[in-house]
Amino acid sequence: MGRKSGRHESLPGLVRKVFGLDQATLGTYLHLSRVEMGHCESGRRDLPGPLLVRLLPLILAAPAAKTEPRPLTEPLPTLSPPDPEPLWARLDECRHRAGQLRASLAKLVARQQAATRLQQALPALLAAAPDDAARRWLERRQEQAATDLDAWEAARYHQLRARLLGLEAEAAALADALGGEGG
Repeated sequence: MGRKSGRHESLPGLVRKVFGLDQATLGTYLHLSRVEMGHCESGRRDLPGPLLVRLLPLILAAPAAKTEPRPLTEPLPTLSPPDPEPLWARLDECRHRAGQLRASLAKLVARQQAATRLQQALPALLAAAPDDAARRWLERRQEQAATDLDAWEAARYHQLRARLLGLEAEAAALADALGGEGG
């Protein structure tokens, strides 16, 4: 007999989801192994009556309506105030790494701006090159400028910028969690 198709939301599965339990933990409460719990949850085996009775308090304690998860931007009202030490430590780390990324981005942008200026000036410089050695030197600079402006460097810029924006957002959220004391 093949597996049942479709999603099956059993009572044990719903209880696990509501209370954030894994199969082994709920199985321990119901005196079932994780494998037996999996069979009951998937519908391959019915949960015996005495175990349904044991599950009943959890079912009754679950919210009546299926609720959507809270948006991540809203703090959970039932959490106790956070221990500020790990938050301060992470805030400092975010700010430090953001500073490093800002410096890396500044160097990358400066190199790309210089490469752009060089590429704009190269036709005139090459035309006025006094000898073959100067021409070869300018051609090597032209190759380096092309490398500094290639698609890989553009991708690197966007990756660094995305990481910087993420760290700045995390730092702002941590400062907010610390009651705006992160300034």
